[in-house]
Amino acid sequence: MGFERAHRFDKFSVYGLNQMALLKIRKFPDNVLKEPAQPVETIDGNLNGFIDSMAQTMYAAPGVGLAAPQVGDSRRIVVLDTDHENPGKHLLKLINPRVVEAEGSIVWEEGCLSVIDFTADVQRAERVLVRAWTLEQKEIEIEAEELLAVALQHEIDHLDGKLFIDRISRIKRELYRRKLAKMIKEGKADGKPPSAVRI
Repeated sequence: MGFERAHRFDKFSVYGLNQMALLKIRKFPDNVLKEPAQPVETIDGNLNGFIDSMAQTMYAAPGVGLAAPQVGDSRRIVVLDTDHENPGKHLLKLINPRVVEAEGSIVWEEGCLSVIDFTADVQRAERVLVRAWTLEQKEIEIEAEELLAVALQHEIDHLDGKLFIDRISRIKRELYRRKLAKMIKEGKADGKPPSAVRI
């Protein structure tokens, strides 16, 4: 995403979260990113700690959103916060989210915490209606547009085993594969924090 780098905090109390260990973010071409995630069958207290860790990992990266497959977990869970000026205030913790309505079209420059050193313009629906469950076992609806709509679609793609680079041309995708292979060979794909906030 084309954002300025968010200020990073050492104390996660800023986000209203309990201090938890940060999770390892899986990087393309890790096979776990290609596998569709499975629905969460039971919502209970065991999810709290994991979802808090996901949120802390997202903020530390820094990112706008994070899906469970990005940290090696195959459940349909995402965390999102598009307001990095007020971290934690609008944090979404969504279980089994799905897009039920979509309209319009928008092109947005996307990046990804799981895709090293690459951004690209991606066409998405401009407005979406998403249904999901909360940790309180309530089904909610989220009407979203622009950045939030893009971020929701991006994260739900992760749950379906898709990356944003799957939505660009084959030529651009192949060029990125070659670039990544060169970076790995030269030891430059070391997982350093990105220079801008990523979805």
